[in-house]
Amino acid sequence: MSEHFPDPSEANEAGVVCAGAKPDPALLKEAYQAGIFPWPHKGHPLLWFSPDPRFVLPPREAHLHRSLKKAMRKTSLVIKADTAFRDVMAGCSRAKRQGQSGTWITRDMINGYCALHDEGLCHSVEAWDGDTLVGGLYGVSFGGVFFGESMFATAPDASKIAFATLLANLIQQGFILVDCQSYTDHLARFGAVEWPRVRFLEVLQQGLKQPTRQGPWTLPLQPADAVDYFNELD
Repeated sequence: MSEHFPDPSEANEAGVVCAGAKPDPALLKEAYQAGIFPWPHKGHPLLWFSPDPRFVLPPREAHLHRSLKKAMRKTSLVIKADTAFRDVMAGCSRAKRQGQSGTWITRDMINGYCALHDEGLCHSVEAWDGDTLVGGLYGVSFGGVFFGESMFATAPDASKIAFATLLANLIQQGFILVDCQSYTDHLARFGAVEWPRVRFLEVLQQGLKQPTRQGPWTLPLQPADAVDYFNELD
């Protein structure tokens, strides 16, 4: 049981478990391992969520559309990890999203996740066009679970290629789940699905039994390699 958070099953209909505090590293670590994540809403104390259903993607069940596979084979982008974490968070904060007039990636959120990155528990995956960062994503990782937070792109397909490349590397490293939190069309096209919260929490506990790959990550599989890897799995 979590020391500072209620049982996720006590969340209200909107998925809110509790409110208040700041997203400091200690609370973030406790929250994610309990199946809870922070999501700021303007005009409210910091809200902590555990939605039901939960939007998830078991990496081995991901599928890449033919057009994305073609783009990954032709791309000149290089996908790296943990070389520009704060820049990725900044890019995500600037990304315009349908139905949103502002960003939930506040200064407190940036400081909290950057501190967690310094501990080797929060990671960025970056798409580079030469020396220019053109897309990426970031998230938290414990055991065999990657908790995706946000992504951005300033070049066509950059975030898709980064995410697909990450998925192949996660499969190779034995990860069993990517937590996508809440439904998006973008991730649904990769095969993400909604699970009842109770199922998510059960699989989360299984994943947490695996060792955590703490520290800077590397991505041995690059985009074209990732396509080959997924083709072998099919």
